[in-house]
Amino acid sequence: MNFSRLVLPGVTMIAVTYGLARFSFGLLLPEINQSLGMSEYISGVISSLFYLSYCFTIILSTVITTTDGPRRMILLAGLSAFVGLLLMSITPNVWVLALGVIFAGGSTGLASPPYGAAISLWINEDRQAKANTWINSGTSFGIALSGAGAILLISNWRLTYLIYTILTFLVLIWNFKAIPQDRMGSRLTFKKGDLSIKGVKGSIPLVLASLTLGISTAAFWTFSRSFIETAGDYSNWQLSGFWVIIGLFGVLGGFSGSLIEKGGLSFAYKLGGLLIASSSIVLAAAPGNVLIAYVSAGLFGCSYIFLTGVLLVWGIRVFITNASLGIGVPFLLLAVGQVIGSILAGWFIGTYGYVTSFIFYGIVGMATVFMGPKRPLLIQE
Repeated sequence: MNFSRLVLPGVTMIAVTYGLARFSFGLLLPEINQSLGMSEYISGVISSLFYLSYCFTIILSTVITTTDGPRRMILLAGLSAFVGLLLMSITPNVWVLALGVIFAGGSTGLASPPYGAAISLWINEDRQAKANTWINSGTSFGIALSGAGAILLISNWRLTYLIYTILTFLVLIWNFKAIPQDRMGSRLTFKKGDLSIKGVKGSIPLVLASLTLGISTAAFWTFSRSFIETAGDYSNWQLSGFWVIIGLFGVLGGFSGSLIEKGGLSFAYKLGGLLIASSSIVLAAAPGNVLIAYVSAGLFGCSYIFLTGVLLVWGIRVFITNASLGIGVPFLLLAVGQVIGSILAGWFIGTYGYVTSFIFYGIVGMATVFMGPKRPLLIQE
């Protein structure tokens, strides 16, 4: 299959599921809090539902993709994002918002494993790492788009979500036409035991790293925008610009495949871990300074997308016989960590304040540097 025929619709699907349906919540959260009267703790709990539903759907998607092929799960991901965003756009209360969050968060879990499988089926092997990391970078385009939308729409978060709903529907139609309809189940059936991490060499460091990275990034995704808003005198466009910077610099994460090829998986992971930990600490140092805040946003954006690309490649190399499981395991554990981290962040901030909390999460991020792939993996590179 032509590289762009699969990658371009894949980038847009990841953009609407991850960027618009999932991570835009942190940008719109202050207005949602004010409109629905939510506390920081409730905000943290609601945010954790994104990751909780993701945990369920990524398991479901991994299992079904291995037997039925990627097409069904990709389309279901788009449909789930559409329903979630629609519910969030019309929500009258916290309960309907929570239901919309569950559908929106679930869409991301449905989307990731089938694209990994689709790439392994229809893209030449020498271009698969690049295809995976560029589709993964679709998150950045979605985040940048959500930030630009917030600048134009200011605080009308319901209208914002309605526009996202329409865009998601268009992307769903594109993928419906682009993804091959051939049943590929026979080529995606794996030997008994391949859906288990037990006994798989290198799986334990992958699990620990993914889980801890998830914990360390949860506070930034959910509360960074609220943090700078309370710390400084920012205009609405500056607050939205903070989110745009995350997205724009996240596009640089699409080059993680190239850096892995040149410097090795271990080096790429350590570099990403140091950058993402630094972003929280830099923000805590001077949250009221727009330049420092934007530097922090840039660091976080490029390092998060970069690191998820590294985890993606690392997972596929560990679970060499099952590409969808190789994506599913690290992304699942990343989400489990974000469930834990998001709930704790709401409590930490309410108890100790933003500065202390973000420094703590930065330290947790620093710890992940010591959990990366070991040198022997470079042999496979």
